Amino acid sequence: MAVDKELGELTEHIAEAVAGVPGVAFLRPGLAGLLRASPSGKGMLSGRGARSAVRITRTRTPRSLAIEVSVVLRSSPRALDLTRAVRAAVLETVRTQLGPDVQARVTINVTGLI
Repeated sequence: MAVDKELGELTEHIAEAVAGVPGVAFLRPGLAGLLRASPSGKGMLSGRGARSAVRITRTRTPRSLAIEVSVVLRSSPRALDLTRAVRAAVLETVRTQLGPDVQARVTINVTGLI
């Protein structure tokens, strides 16, 4: 159970870090997150909606994770740079929360530009 709690907290930290990257419009939650999201007016940058846009799974290799983040970016001539900044924010969060010896394979899905 401690592992599940650790991954849940990591998911929240990653969602916060990604939302703070300049150029990220919002995290795109999956269907389950949309159904659970409250209509509080906070948008998709907070709450369960944002956390459902971050999926973390443990791989077969010890101390290794696969992380998938779905985001919508603000229109920019260099969306690739924004994607790289999101990936860097995810990796820095993993290092900060779990230590430098954890390996992470990070996939960023850009689901739209606004």
